[in-house]
Amino acid sequence: MSLIGKKAPFFDAKAVINGNDIVENFSLDQYEGKKHVVFFFYPMDFTFVCPTEIIAFQDKLNEFEKRGVAVVGCSVDSEFSHWAWLNTERNKGGIKGVTFPLVADFSKTIAMNYDVLAGEYVTNDDNTLTFEGDAVAYRGLFLIDKAGIIRHAVINDLPLGRNVDEALRMVDALKHFEDVGEVCPANWKAGDKAMNATAEGVANYLAGVNE
Repeated sequence: MSLIGKKAPFFDAKAVINGNDIVENFSLDQYEGKKHVVFFFYPMDFTFVCPTEIIAFQDKLNEFEKRGVAVVGCSVDSEFSHWAWLNTERNKGGIKGVTFPLVADFSKTIAMNYDVLAGEYVTNDDNTLTFEGDAVAYRGLFLIDKAGIIRHAVINDLPLGRNVDEALRMVDALKHFEDVGEVCPANWKAGDKAMNATAEGVANYLAGVNE
């Protein structure tokens, strides 16, 4: 199920913000009309690939903030697990120093609504409810505009870490389209030539590429 072009599914959940504070009723609605959002899922706290991604987002957080973008992470762990991980030193497997919000999806309903849960609940022939697959989220990432509409999404399998620079590139592409009205061709990055979404615009762009 593609969520592109649709309103980002609503949630109201507990989260840890600023690396230390547990809050109730965290929602992406707070950013509507104010900021774009990069909302990403990761499988689980205290694991292996996950801290490399989270710390990579933290290392680039100023770049996202300069562009008016909020970064928010989410996993199926509890807010207490998030808090413990955020307050564990990095040389002991923690992510201390991360300041963007981490949402607790302990019920797994947020992951289900964003269609990134790596398994599903099924009812057996004897009418017993079981879970098949991994009860964690795939590495889903969603770029949400100020109107709360999902404009870009990518989902990686559990072993495959994401490229944070690519997330920034997509932010730049969306903002260029919103600000200038030009569309962004393959491998476009900020500062590159874009093009008008017309036959003439494509022809002019390709002619320039081939010069």
